[in-house]
Amino acid sequence: MSTSALIFAGGVGNRMNSVAKPKQFLQLYGKEIIIHTLENFQNNPLIDSIVVVCKDNWIDFLKKLLKKYDIDKVKWIVPGGETGQLSIFNGLCELEKHVEKNSIILVHDGVRPFVSDKLINDCIDSVKQFGSAVTVVPAIETIVTLDGGEIKTITDRSKCYHAKAPQCFYLDELLEYHRKAMEEGITNMIDSASMMKHYGHSLHTVSGDYDNIKITTPTDYYTSRALYEVRENKQIFGL
Repeated sequence: MSTSALIFAGGVGNRMNSVAKPKQFLQLYGKEIIIHTLENFQNNPLIDSIVVVCKDNWIDFLKKLLKKYDIDKVKWIVPGGETGQLSIFNGLCELEKHVEKNSIILVHDGVRPFVSDKLINDCIDSVKQFGSAVTVVPAIETIVTLDGGEIKTITDRSKCYHAKAPQCFYLDELLEYHRKAMEEGITNMIDSASMMKHYGHSLHTVSGDYDNIKITTPTDYYTSRALYEVRENKQIFGL
């Protein structure tokens, strides 16, 4: 049994207001965001291989980056689909050609560059023990539901969590439900956890970090710059 990361880097960056480049190829302190993300999995000894799902017209650019930064665990790059769900499916189908069916797959966003070694390891352990791993962090603000601009319900915040990534499963199980969804005409599930829950798969959670942010908006980008500085200072000064 092997362990692979599936990195989704197929977004176009509409919310980032980035015209020239997709958000995953914007630079964060002199290095593309996608490279920061990939290096976390490259440097983790439990990760055997990586597949990247990338915008078709940016694949050649990504290949140059992988060579430049010596990211040799990326074995395959495949083009994305029309939705995030279909893009992940493309990556899973590529993995199916090369790795065992019972391989552990960590699905992760290419624009989450602060995933930690500990979180990666905890997710792998969770899949081995429980068959799944969905990264979550507690909600820190009140969650409400609206109807016509009026608050209808206020949820007990102590029971609310934000689902993040990685989201991790066995390859054969995740592919099974992807194919079932497509047979039923479902092509736009918001994430892997939602799909697995929809089909009755039990989901086990792993505690994540608040700084494991997804860089989606300009505010996220500037927050990530601050987080990068904090991490760099910790390394330099041993904090």
